[in-house]
Amino acid sequence: MTQILMIEVSPRGKDSASRAVADMLAARLTDHYPSAKFVRRDLAAEHLPHLDEITLPAISTKDPAEAERLKEVAHQSDQLTDELLESDVLVIATPMWNFGIPSALKAWIDLVVRPGRTFQYSDGGVLGLAKGKKAILVLASGGVFTGGPWRSWDFVEPYLRQILGFIGIVDVQTVRAEGMNIPDLAADAVSRANKAVGELAL
Repeated sequence: MTQILMIEVSPRGKDSASRAVADMLAARLTDHYPSAKFVRRDLAAEHLPHLDEITLPAISTKDPAEAERLKEVAHQSDQLTDELLESDVLVIATPMWNFGIPSALKAWIDLVVRPGRTFQYSDGGVLGLAKGKKAILVLASGGVFTGGPWRSWDFVEPYLRQILGFIGIVDVQTVRAEGMNIPDLAADAVSRANKAVGELAL
């Protein structure tokens, strides 16, 4: 184990359930892998750019001359992609917003899911290039989406598992702080999630 990368998304600071559980997970990972480098990237503070007409060709072009011309534009994406590829464990701690992921997390995903870097097309279809890694999703939501009538409204975990699998990360575990907007569940949501952190296979 050489590096652990934790992506945190919520702008709620100390009031964030996903960040509170992520703190517990960070402590457990640090204890379990004391020699690993631990990188925590706060997307709420960084304000990553969304793909535009300049960034998109910079990170996807197959033309060496265009790649050289747009090298500076691609620098941040290169850095984020290298960071991911150098990590053995990826943690994504995010709230659910409107049944999906915040745009800040989508911006990070769009900058690291790159042809030739984290995936490539082959005769057999798509080949993920970020293989051999573990991922842990820490998801916070106002409702309960692991079962019941709202389960089909969850576009967070299915999407994250799909996009991670696309780049080759298939060993994915999930911890949830659910029911944050439900009075009978909110008080114990984080403690239940922290208990689940203790049961993760690291």
